[in-house]
Amino acid sequence: MGAISVRRTFLVAAAAALVASGCSSTGSGDANTIAVDIGYQSKTINTVTAGTLMRELGLFENKLAEIGKQNGKTYKVSWHDFPSGPPLTAEMIAGKVQIGSMGDYPLSVNGAKTAKMADVKTRWVSVTGYNLRGSLNQVVVPNSSSAKTVADLRGQVVSTSLGSSAHGNFVSALNAAGMKPQDVSLLGQDPPVGVTALESGQVAALAQFVPFPQRVVFEGKGRLLFDGNTGVPTFHGVVANEAYYHAHPEVLQAFLEAQKEATDYVYQHPLDAAMKVAKDTGLPPEVVYLYNGPNGAVTFDLTIKKQLIGAMKAGLPFLKDLGALGDFDVDAFIDTDPLRKLYGADYERLTASTANPAALRGRDNICAADVGDPATASEAWPEGSDTTEVAATPTCLLRLVAAGGKFRALYVPDTESGTRIFGSTATWVRDPAAAPNLRLLPFGTVGDADAYVASHPGTQVIDYKTALAGSEA
Repeated sequence: MGAISVRRTFLVAAAAALVASGCSSTGSGDANTIAVDIGYQSKTINTVTAGTLMRELGLFENKLAEIGKQNGKTYKVSWHDFPSGPPLTAEMIAGKVQIGSMGDYPLSVNGAKTAKMADVKTRWVSVTGYNLRGSLNQVVVPNSSSAKTVADLRGQVVSTSLGSSAHGNFVSALNAAGMKPQDVSLLGQDPPVGVTALESGQVAALAQFVPFPQRVVFEGKGRLLFDGNTGVPTFHGVVANEAYYHAHPEVLQAFLEAQKEATDYVYQHPLDAAMKVAKDTGLPPEVVYLYNGPNGAVTFDLTIKKQLIGAMKAGLPFLKDLGALGDFDVDAFIDTDPLRKLYGADYERLTASTANPAALRGRDNICAADVGDPATASEAWPEGSDTTEVAATPTCLLRLVAAGGKFRALYVPDTESGTRIFGSTATWVRDPAAAPNLRLLPFGTVGDADAYVASHPGTQVIDYKTALAGSEA
């Protein structure tokens, strides 16, 4: 069923291209007017630096306006919002979008589908955000579910976006559990439809990409079953029509400069950036900040790293099995020249680094300690405040909450993977043998908490309220 659905998606894309053959958005009655069509995914919040936030700040348009003052040309920018990568690819094949951002699996398909079409051939030119563990894809189940691990989904119906990185991540999780895709019934659905199916009990689980799993968790409509940690990186990136940006190199350079400025804005103004994205998309700002804030699940970085190239290559067999693509030369798909022009001599150094530039730092006044270790650094967002408070450890964060006040959200790193999760929905473990500031440990899933307790005698699984009440003990 999955392979058929994916093939149909790309047959539709091919049909769209044929219908639009000969059509180009670069054409104009005025030779001095250049059309620029940008494809983005507003709800996929780890692409905001090449989409929602860039648009909201007006960065790209401002740069093109300055270029126009120098060369006498007018640049007409149009933004096209898509729910996922496949329909965006269809529009790029049809010549209606020149620059687009999407997830790693759709990115591969985009490159493969356009590789032999000279007029619409695309190249991978930058990255928006990534997670080296794969935790931008996660699996959630209803709160009433008895499932504790992926293996407990055997024989159940699971909603996912077929052909997406979330689909591939889930298959990897099944393989790690000694299962095959045939051991579950995969239902191909767009993320919002899948969320509704989960809430109504039509499916046993939802395997999706950012931000849908944690939105379900935050809204109390489900709990995390698998945090996506397969050890295979996942990312979103930017592709551009090669013929277009060779004809108008200033456009792509302006786009990448704007993307860099949007990325710097996330680093420097993380809470404000989350609020802007939330306002534009209708997503809860607390969820946006979970992913895009300091130490968030997303590391924003434009450079195309070897780990991400390796992840793209690792995903090709899966996509080939689905019939989504044939042979594909990933190395030939990459064009780092525009980024090298942007960063100059710093490019190699920046590409080699995987440190998150948006690190959570500060001073913990409750525990009288500096905040910096990403394995323990935690954060609280007080109600009615435009700033957050930091804590050196999750235990210290609980003490902060216990001291009084109301909070919009609590953020802690998962003890097992380090992935940022909501503290109030975490499964907690009490470890009396640990140092006082480390005795309360948060886990994103019940299964991981149970596994920790099984291997650490004397520890105990507790809920959030019990952990909060015992934070001073």
